[in-house]
Amino acid sequence: MMIQSIDTYPVTVPLHTPFKTALRTVTVAESLYVKVTCTDGTVGWGEAPPTHVITGESSASIKYMVESILKPSILGKTLFEREKLFESLHRSAVGNTSAKAAVDMALYDCLSQKCSLPLFQFLGGYRNELETDYTVSVNDAEQMAIDAEQYIKNGFNVLKVKVGKDDIEKDIQRITAIREKIGAAPTIRLDANQGWSSKEAIHAIRKMEQLALNIELVEQPVAAYDIDALKQVTDHTSTPIMADESVFTPQDAKRVLENKCADLINIKLMKAGGIHEALKINKLAEAYGIPCMVGSMIETKLGITAAAHFAASQKNITRFDFDAPLMLSKDPLHGGVQYNGRNMTFGSEPGLGIKGIDIEQMLS
Repeated sequence: MMIQSIDTYPVTVPLHTPFKTALRTVTVAESLYVKVTCTDGTVGWGEAPPTHVITGESSASIKYMVESILKPSILGKTLFEREKLFESLHRSAVGNTSAKAAVDMALYDCLSQKCSLPLFQFLGGYRNELETDYTVSVNDAEQMAIDAEQYIKNGFNVLKVKVGKDDIEKDIQRITAIREKIGAAPTIRLDANQGWSSKEAIHAIRKMEQLALNIELVEQPVAAYDIDALKQVTDHTSTPIMADESVFTPQDAKRVLENKCADLINIKLMKAGGIHEALKINKLAEAYGIPCMVGSMIETKLGITAAAHFAASQKNITRFDFDAPLMLSKDPLHGGVQYNGRNMTFGSEPGLGIKGIDIEQMLS
């Protein structure tokens, strides 16, 4: 089964509510869909959203990378020599992880279809359903508390609360207001998106511990490059600390793990460059006894389906952040992972289980 062609389709989908973090505000999800067609007629799909503030990629750079660099590197190669195939893909360029991820997931879609297995079973098959959290965008304390209460009423048990945008005391007020509004039972995890210094993070986390706000974990409290600061926060707080933007590659993960800089790692296909490298990061973390979460950028259900299949396949992945499709005003996918509120399930179809895509309604 040889790779016969690779096609790309730019898509845009409005969000029903602005998504706000310490790094950016998003009102429209932009993405590039990638279609890989094999000589036997098998078709695989992938997705790459531009996330300038994290991966450094734009819509134009992703499109150029897929069509002009990645496509020539693997066109005509067989999927049955997959180690060589993924070596060619990942050695074709430095960085450009989202572009690589889109092609990578399309290749895995094809491979698992050829084996007549859903992708999560092809990769390991550890579980067949997931529970996602839901994200509370950063706003004033009152609005965030109102939003959090509504998400709990909508059936979500775990909230991922964005902080780190401005004054540290305001962040403490935000979490206090949310906890007062939703009560003690729901799980709250925080994501500072690199918005704090190490001293601010330690002060804020300790204060929240003293206030008994019951925070499950704090994700990427400090700058991505500063793993010494990440370790300082981990060493001086009781709340588990999760590395996100600090870990793109297995080599990044190795540095964080060897130096005990974090208690957990957030793996995203768009950072790792796809499933092939994400598997390495997870296995490395598992060897160190460190559990992982799998999250995403602002993606449509196509990219999330691939990430969810990966997450469901591995025992060491214990947390799931897959709410992005629930933020969009429409869904172009027929098939793929299915949502029932916070619960996500997989069909029995091989590969990603994609039955069709309404590209026309999403073309830029």
